[in-house]
Amino acid sequence: MSIDVFHQCSLYIMNTNQVWKTYHQDIKQFLLSRIKNEDVVNDVLQDTFIKIHTKLDSLKDEKKLKSWVFSIARNTMMDYFRTNRLSSELQEFNIQIEEEPQKHDEKDCLYGIIKRLPKKYRDPLFLADIKGKKQAEVANQLKLPVPTTKSRIQRARKLIAQGYMECCDFKMNQKGHLVGEVKDKEDCKVCC
Repeated sequence: MSIDVFHQCSLYIMNTNQVWKTYHQDIKQFLLSRIKNEDVVNDVLQDTFIKIHTKLDSLKDEKKLKSWVFSIARNTMMDYFRTNRLSSELQEFNIQIEEEPQKHDEKDCLYGIIKRLPKKYRDPLFLADIKGKKQAEVANQLKLPVPTTKSRIQRARKLIAQGYMECCDFKMNQKGHLVGEVKDKEDCKVCC
């Protein structure tokens, strides 16, 4: 499977923006009702929308969008609890997680690569490319100079490309597009 990762990412920005505008406040309230630390909630919310962004094309029935989005939020919260070994809080919620066999694709790698970006690159990229904010707005929100913000967004995009090259041995073609085959999940250096 040959892909142009950046082109494919840009296809979902508008839809992700619409999902953000429609549901981010409700999801944040949902998370705040279960996690009392607003900084943690913001991190989980960000991870939730990165997952939504990378998986939006897998949603087959738009009527199920709301439940799908909340399911991702719930699972992201559970991942946070597991990662941080908050088993007592995890048991308190007693949330059932449906295990569905999922195929491994380039979006799994994208999520893993974005999640591993240093925060100083991940945050501006998230605000610009997923939330759809203009770079000047991102700079204002992060209290950074506009040139610094632009530089960090560009650096984040380059790190994503580099991540694909390291993770699944993608190559840059003559047009500057990433091409390659996604490895099986067990061979992937980022997703496993």
